[in-house]
Amino acid sequence: MTTPQKLLLAAIACTLMACNGEATISSTSKSALVNRDDDTRPNIIVIVTDDQGYADIGSHGSVSDIVTPNIDQLAADGVTMSSGYITAPQCTPSRAGLLTGRYQQRFGVDDNTKSPLPLSELTIGDRMKTAGYRTGMIGKWHLEVLKASEGFDVENMTLDEQKPYFPDNRGFDDVYSGYINPWWSNFDLSGNTVSTGFRNNDDYRINIATDTANAFINQHADKPFLLYVSYFAPHVPLEAPSEYLSRFSHIPQERRRYALAMMAAVDDGVGAIREQLSLNNIDDNTLIFFISDNGAPIGTSNSDLPVSNTGGAWDGSLNTPFIGEKGMLTEGGIRVPFIASWPRVLPKGTTYDQPVSSLDIAATSLAVSNQPAVAALDGDDLIANLTGTADTLSDRTLYWRFWTQSAARQGNWKYLKAGNEREYLFDVSTDLTESQNMIDQHPEIATALRSKLASWSEDLPHQPPANEELTAPEQRWFEFYLD
Repeated sequence: MTTPQKLLLAAIACTLMACNGEATISSTSKSALVNRDDDTRPNIIVIVTDDQGYADIGSHGSVSDIVTPNIDQLAADGVTMSSGYITAPQCTPSRAGLLTGRYQQRFGVDDNTKSPLPLSELTIGDRMKTAGYRTGMIGKWHLEVLKASEGFDVENMTLDEQKPYFPDNRGFDDVYSGYINPWWSNFDLSGNTVSTGFRNNDDYRINIATDTANAFINQHADKPFLLYVSYFAPHVPLEAPSEYLSRFSHIPQERRRYALAMMAAVDDGVGAIREQLSLNNIDDNTLIFFISDNGAPIGTSNSDLPVSNTGGAWDGSLNTPFIGEKGMLTEGGIRVPFIASWPRVLPKGTTYDQPVSSLDIAATSLAVSNQPAVAALDGDDLIANLTGTADTLSDRTLYWRFWTQSAARQGNWKYLKAGNEREYLFDVSTDLTESQNMIDQHPEIATALRSKLASWSEDLPHQPPANEELTAPEQRWFEFYLD
């Protein structure tokens, strides 16, 4: 089949997505390299960490004890997005938004209890398969039926009833999915196809993700691929082998020491993945995103509880300089590490200050793979913005809603509402600690953002009650951080 024939079939397949209630839109937002053929389209790797705060990459310069030379080099070779956001301060909804490119509230995955990802939603894997990419998923999925899933009794569901929600049925060809043990996989560490099923792997969970990512890369380096690498770190349970813990023996706080060790393992993984790309001579034309799924849980006080405590305690990561934590719509809960590197295209060692969202990853992936933009997606193509050839992001509004909290950011201004009694307006470009509530000084800005937020929220399937009160954790957090 010739390249023009392949492109025509891909275009037809994308058009057929309208059968799912979608429509494509004009490709004016595509990246600059719209004439690439199949052989020159970039590989795409999305690396996601779990509960890693903004402070904990060395290139941010927020704290002195973090050691991440490989992630820092990724930033030096690409663009750091200093106002990079996830769509929710909790695992399942943030991943649902990232992997669909749509606000997860549109299809009801508002928090962890609203899993699984509905079968009606297309993932970035689905879309990139349509574009002719080989797709892989490694590590934590968290979009299957969980114990907390409302309306599901996972312990009494058969495996066949659960399988439709697994990643190999959600757009990913090759999967090695799991948390610690067992792992749901259909390939081995040599990249060979094996029978799909659960299998044990007793190696360190972070190294397993790296090793299987590299197995996928070696197996599919000869054609464009999308690889989603989801590290289960530094999320609790905190664990690390001595080879990593010994690097931080000088750190007195045990939970911080373990978190630093786990993040060092992730950093080694980023370096190993980039080395594997180089060995296959595809590093120059691989677009890598690095992002965390939400801010770190702090427990308000960074209490150094024994690492055996796996409850809602501090995971050892930090959100400095921002306030708040996982579960909050303050900056500490939703502004996260966010890096993009594509040596062939993106400028090196630059910082992009306009607000960007995890939603943009799906839209960007479609653009660089020469697919039509999809109207149902809520993100934008980042490439033209990051290269300075266009500005489509500076005036857009980003939205959040989680538990009783909701927020909107446009430009430098962020409007935040919690329950029925708390309202804030912050200039988050200068007031990083959200300590100056400007709502009385700029009521017109608050009114405009409040109206935008109400318009965005009104058609969402889950609507809050008229007199909604803060949950117990929210009450504690807001009293601690903002009173």
